[in-house]
Amino acid sequence: MPAKADTKKQKEFLDNVLKPLIEKANKGMVELFFMDASHFVMGGVVGRLWCRVRLWVKTGSGRQRYNVLGALNFVTKKIETVCNDSYITATQVVEMLEKLAVKYNKPIHIILDNARYQKCALVFEAAKRLGITLEYLPSYSPNLNLIERVWKFVKSEVLSAAYIDTFNEYCKRIFGFVENIEIDNAEKMTSLVTENFQLFDDCKVA
Repeated sequence: MPAKADTKKQKEFLDNVLKPLIEKANKGMVELFFMDASHFVMGGVVGRLWCRVRLWVKTGSGRQRYNVLGALNFVTKKIETVCNDSYITATQVVEMLEKLAVKYNKPIHIILDNARYQKCALVFEAAKRLGITLEYLPSYSPNLNLIERVWKFVKSEVLSAAYIDTFNEYCKRIFGFVENIEIDNAEKMTSLVTENFQLFDDCKVA
């Protein structure tokens, strides 16, 4: 668990914000999204398997990054994306808000963390203009952001122990997997994106 996580604030956010919004989303009253960016670095991603002979997998070199800002729809499991190979900034967050506002006609609520590029005047103004409600998580609460689970799944399915020759192909594979994830991986997404959240208030700290 994150050392600075406040378990009391997490529980309050879950009970007072997340659960009511999930109930409204399930009833079709609102569109609920979980938003976060993943920065895929073109290099080796460790994978494990049982085999009789040790196998070596080539890995790419360099630090080229494919950045994917994703907004996960809680009900449909569809991920809306804004992608680039430079940086995710407030500009890309505003682009995402505008994309959601055009595509969806119900009230939109977005669960997101406190990254500076997501919590700034430019984003606040765009959200107000577009009628989108931003629900900021308590600090150090990745366990309450469901898209974090999906990013881990993407890495394990697309990049684990895989060698991809070119950066263009690397980006295409990630984008292609994410673009249709709710269709091609419907069963897995249903099990990942649920109302069950991990809390740490009853755990022992080593």
